[in-house]
Amino acid sequence: MQTHISTTPFGRRPMTLGMISSQVAAKAIPADLTVHKWHVFQHIKEARGALGATDRALAILDALLSFHPDTALYGDSELIVWPSNEQLIGRANGMPPATLRRHLAVLVECGLIIRRDSPNGKRYARRGQGGEIEQAYGFDISPIVARAAEFKELAEVVRAEKKAYRVVKERLTICRRDIVKMIDAGIEEGVPANWGKVQQTYQAIVGKIPRTAPRQVLEAIAAELEDLWAEVREALESFVKTKNMSANESHIERHIQNSKPDSKSESESGLGERNEASGSAAETDNVRSLPKRELPLGIVLDACPDMLWLVKGGGGIRNWREFLAAAEVARPTMGISPSAWEEARTAMGEQQAAITIAAIYQRQDQINSAGGYLRSLTDRAKAGKFSVWPMIMALLRAKLEASKAAGNGAEAAAVDLETAGKVVRTESRLEISDALRRSLDKPGRGS
Repeated sequence: MQTHISTTPFGRRPMTLGMISSQVAAKAIPADLTVHKWHVFQHIKEARGALGATDRALAILDALLSFHPDTALYGDSELIVWPSNEQLIGRANGMPPATLRRHLAVLVECGLIIRRDSPNGKRYARRGQGGEIEQAYGFDISPIVARAAEFKELAEVVRAEKKAYRVVKERLTICRRDIVKMIDAGIEEGVPANWGKVQQTYQAIVGKIPRTAPRQVLEAIAAELEDLWAEVREALESFVKTKNMSANESHIERHIQNSKPDSKSESESGLGERNEASGSAAETDNVRSLPKRELPLGIVLDACPDMLWLVKGGGGIRNWREFLAAAEVARPTMGISPSAWEEARTAMGEQQAAITIAAIYQRQDQINSAGGYLRSLTDRAKAGKFSVWPMIMALLRAKLEASKAAGNGAEAAAVDLETAGKVVRTESRLEISDALRRSLDKPGRGS
């Protein structure tokens, strides 16, 4: 008995070596091999570029696989489907017949399916007396089983290549950003170097980046940029070390001068009080040398991000009025009395007192008594020996060090460095005394 399921003619088609190779592979399928057809199809989708398959061809393959009733495909089972062109077009979301034939040919050339032509060139199945299929002519999907391991390996290679490509693109982005920032810092800080030549070198390397390029090309360019990054970084670090050595030598020289033996009457009249007074004077000079303009709200929030937790509804803090409201919420949670808060507002001003509350709130796990600490800072503010600038600088520095310790990458560290740098610059240029700079370099000073 013969049952015609489809009468779509194949016509005469040339036989290629690729088709023969696919047929040989299909014959070599182990009888006990079993694959999940949709898992294999996912691997084929990921490796379609390496296989030479198009998106439209994969849409047709998806439709062809849906005509096989089983999800699990076995090496010893019948793996031929025989849908008509109309049925394929319907399940492939519609396409012209000529397009269908073209992409079917692509699937054959890629070795994803095999044509099983009938004597008259039509697709059909012949059934026996019991209704079982004795012979079928159409599309053989046995390569899905035979090449399943190959498709999986190709998909893994493609995923690894995509990851490597993404990593090198990230390297390029971070390197370019860091180099530009370091060049700007070197020029602005007066670091002795031929920055014009460095910029030309950077532009020459960046100019070689094509709009589309293989990973190997980008790897080579990234290596050049990283070499330049190392050179610029070394120049900046050498300058910083030299500057710190000069400052230390100056400090040692002043210490030796101040350690000269005084007269007996001076020693007996209380050298300890004189040294303490000298320290207070130096601290007052540090505070006076700080910028007189107010801290920007964005810098304060960057240093004290925990304040954002106190905003109702999880919104942001957009102005000083909302910041002051958040400080009012933070104060009682730390056990700071209304009298201590009012005294701080009177001595520092409402905005400066709110910033102080924010800094204490940010570091409350390190402070035993927030109320007592605020009163101590209030007393210093009354004596003109306190400013919120060093507190915010210390928090930004701690954030930067934590970012480095956590290994968050050069990009995050560079952003924090840039933020920390902004608080010590005005629209033109702020000059900070050496004494203040040394005090800012010591964690916890001024807070």
